[in-house]
Amino acid sequence: MIAIGSDHAGFSMKQAILTYLQEKKIDFTDKGTFSAESTDYPEFAHAVSSEVENQRAKFGILLCGSGNGVAMAANKHSDIRCALCWTKELAVLARSHNNANVLAIPAKFISLDVAKEMVDGFLSEDFEGGRHERRVNKIALI
Repeated sequence: MIAIGSDHAGFSMKQAILTYLQEKKIDFTDKGTFSAESTDYPEFAHAVSSEVENQRAKFGILLCGSGNGVAMAANKHSDIRCALCWTKELAVLARSHNNANVLAIPAKFISLDVAKEMVDGFLSEDFEGGRHERRVNKIALI
């Protein structure tokens, strides 16, 4: 299960990604927004992050104009490692090296085709562990 959400700036791309996930028969829960009307990105970042944090979703996908706002809000959750990515390669590295569990997409700055490639790379990649696990374990302030 994938949890996905966006603000108004990411709404159109989110809708296209939902269609793409349906075509690929990937289960998802849409945490909003549900229109292009102006809204506040933290609401959707927290909703998606809570789904991942509480293990109701394996991964999250967040979209806003720059990707920064949703990433910042998501990373306030202690069990979330949200990566703002601009390319498939960065999305793959976020999973394989950083064990990212939420992907932030800058909807105003990349094409839908690039976003789809990023989603594919993020969802298909496994965490490598090893030396990366040691580093990831140092991220949280416990």
